[in-house]
Amino acid sequence: MSSTKYLLLVEDDPDIAKLLADNLREEGYRLDSVADGDAALAAIAGNRYDLLLLDVMLPGVDGLEICRRVRAGPVYTPIIIVSSKSSDIQRVVGLEMGADDYIAKPFALAEVVARVRALLRRVAALSQPAAEPADAVLIAGGLRIDAQSRAVALDGQPVALTAREFDLLHFFARHPGRMFTRLELLNQVWGYNHDGYEHTVNSHINRLRAKIEADPAKPARILTVWGVGYKFAGADDPGA
Repeated sequence: MSSTKYLLLVEDDPDIAKLLADNLREEGYRLDSVADGDAALAAIAGNRYDLLLLDVMLPGVDGLEICRRVRAGPVYTPIIIVSSKSSDIQRVVGLEMGADDYIAKPFALAEVVARVRALLRRVAALSQPAAEPADAVLIAGGLRIDAQSRAVALDGQPVALTAREFDLLHFFARHPGRMFTRLELLNQVWGYNHDGYEHTVNSHINRLRAKIEADPAKPARILTVWGVGYKFAGADDPGA
């Protein structure tokens, strides 16, 4: 992994912070380490990080609030939450706040390093131009989806999407008429298996519908297939 990758570690336990920092630096990463939420926000405001490793329980602003604020900003930064709160509910909350991955304590150091490496690799792959020229610009149902600029317009008007919303919409538009389960969407769009956290797909689709559907309660583009999952309206679907 390139030594230019710049990480922020936010962990208030000094022993855990030292172990993680030492191992990540040995992997060649440049790394800042802070021990509370306010220091984390200040560091994020003053630097452009390639990835954030966040504990949840922190002095000051907690990790979930940091995650929420980062996702509300204009720049997409990969986020891994590392927390002793390991319940399914906490994992779902973390993912719905916009985290890309969630690692429960106690953990193996090798696993954290591997997750960091894998997430950075996925982000790098997503930043590459679309491999298939036909996918560079998709036109569907009044939407214009530009994969290279990651821009979306609806009936000629720009639509502001988060990075994950864009990935989800682009994936749907590439496969019109095909049904996907929530778990399949997690695997394909999030890039790995979050088995048991399919509810986060519902949340993203609801937010996406609010931005691209004339009536989100009666969607014409992203359709619910009851008992299965979702699909993007194909040519044979009503209103397509």
